[in-house]
Amino acid sequence: MRQRALVAGVTAAALVVAILLSLSVGARPIDLGTVWDSIFNFNPDDPEQLIVRDLRWSRTTIGILAGAALAVGGALMQSLTRNPFADPGLLGINAGAATAVVFGITFAGVTGFTGQVWLAFIGAAIAAITVYAIGATGAAAGAPVRLALAGVALTALLTSVTYAVLIVNQSTLNEYRFWVVGSLNGRQGHDMTALWVIVGAALVVGFIAAKSLEAISMGEETAQALGVRIGLTRFIIIAVVTLLAGAATAAAGPIVFVGLAVPHIVRTFVGASLPWLLGVSALGGGVLLLVCDVIGRVIARPSEVAVGITTALIGGAIFAVMARRMKVVEL
Repeated sequence: MRQRALVAGVTAAALVVAILLSLSVGARPIDLGTVWDSIFNFNPDDPEQLIVRDLRWSRTTIGILAGAALAVGGALMQSLTRNPFADPGLLGINAGAATAVVFGITFAGVTGFTGQVWLAFIGAAIAAITVYAIGATGAAAGAPVRLALAGVALTALLTSVTYAVLIVNQSTLNEYRFWVVGSLNGRQGHDMTALWVIVGAALVVGFIAAKSLEAISMGEETAQALGVRIGLTRFIIIAVVTLLAGAATAAAGPIVFVGLAVPHIVRTFVGASLPWLLGVSALGGGVLLLVCDVIGRVIARPSEVAVGITTALIGGAIFAVMARRMKVVEL
């Protein structure tokens, strides 16, 4: 317990540092005193405070939202499938979001960020519902392996459809490529209000369902003996993962490795206790995404590298090292 609390405290402190870096570091460095004033003593005539309030604050909060949502979604998916290398993308969420955005751009002329947010979220939700409908029928209905196979099949189908549309429509490709690379830039706080509510509600439900999911991870017979409703618990967890990963994908694009690497790394320090795993993963997801975003801002000044690219490079490297050096904890 003491070690878990220490890990949680260190991760929380790292998140505070990451937030300060996100608010102060960029093409135009801003000292921490100005950052403090922009939050607690705002002067609208100060251009540096305007940068913090109008640009970097929303960018930072969205990074926290997306990072926490992806990491917790990954932790729940890994616990549900009993596979420490599982990812929310197994439900076809990224593929569904991408297909919806491409169709919206091509056939409805949706080019604004707000419209693409909701297209991505709706597409992600429809894909996950489809995967669950397929996986919940026939023999071994609702089994994690069956759901994963259904997700892989649907992802392959939707990816083919998406690429087919992009190949024949250059204007759609030009618009789509800015979304698909994954970015926290250009997002505004008022566009994210509903997604904040969705993520918050999903996190609460996920933590409530964690005890039942822990029982299922010990075996279905044990879970049934404890009075856990296995089918209902699986449905709730899949719904929560869909809301979390769908909201994150809608807000920041299809960012990879956060949902895969963060829970796996956290598990090596806190063990398989799901409440601790979810809590520390939420903090760690925010840390990883904000740090990657800051690195992307400074390595190509005065331009920047999108966070989806830096996350893939840095998160992938960290995950590879951890996978080689650390023993996987059985779920």
